Amino acid sequence: MNIRGLFKTMRPKQWPKNGFVFVALIFDGKLLDWASVWPTLIAFLLLCLMSSAVYIMNDLADIESDREHPTKRKRPLPAGQLSPAVATAAAIIFAVGSLLVAVWLAIPFALILLAYLVIQIAYTFRLKHMVLVDVSIVATGFILRIAAGVTVIAVQRFSPWLYLFGGFLALFMALGKRRHELKLLGDNAGNHRAILDEYNLDLIDKLLGIVTTSAIVAYSLYTFLAEGVPENHAMMLTIPFVLYGMFRYLYLIHVRQEGGAPEEILLKDRPLQVALVLWGLVVFLALYILNV
Repeated sequence: MNIRGLFKTMRPKQWPKNGFVFVALIFDGKLLDWASVWPTLIAFLLLCLMSSAVYIMNDLADIESDREHPTKRKRPLPAGQLSPAVATAAAIIFAVGSLLVAVWLAIPFALILLAYLVIQIAYTFRLKHMVLVDVSIVATGFILRIAAGVTVIAVQRFSPWLYLFGGFLALFMALGKRRHELKLLGDNAGNHRAILDEYNLDLIDKLLGIVTTSAIVAYSLYTFLAEGVPENHAMMLTIPFVLYGMFRYLYLIHVRQEGGAPEEILLKDRPLQVALVLWGLVVFLALYILNV
């Protein structure tokens, strides 16, 4: 068995997306409460296992189309470096195993994890071929990650505004990825992903404009309207960092022609990393230090 190939197919670089499960922990003011931290950490690990099962399933379903892609053809399954039988067994073990542990952790969390799996299976075999529904399903996955974090701790100040912002942010990244694929693959885009024939750059740019505005408005309204935020409005100090982060991402998409892999952008773009760290520091100060 090719352990290295299997691990690569699990896509550990994608695991930071599951960090959305920490949203409830952080914004409910429980980051320093170990009784809330440990179940959230376990939920994160289980989401990583489940998402890896989904990634393996996707690669199994897309072997032939990935061979037409300039970079995805180098993945272990389309390149013939990993046996489909081994990949299938691993996907089943990861999915079933994570669900069993999730039942022990919290039944509502297990139900969300199961819903995530069912939606992703539907996406792999049907929904990814439906225009606009495909990117909406991607956003739904992120909202479910946030909801998963809510189910494993006793929330008191968590605001539904964060679901709205998280969904718009996920749509923002998904549309950016679609745009990058159209630019990268050109006339051959439909050979790799049939749904790309239903999109064009003009449509995606208009959708990006709508989603960007919606995300910024949703986050801004959260910082001073949501129940549980500091009454001194200190959370409003975090708005400039969200603005810069989204503007920087748009710059990378439109000028640098990046955006194909959001997690890779985050791992290599220093200005975006600095903005994220500063945002995190100001959030911590606002919620844990200045919230008096």
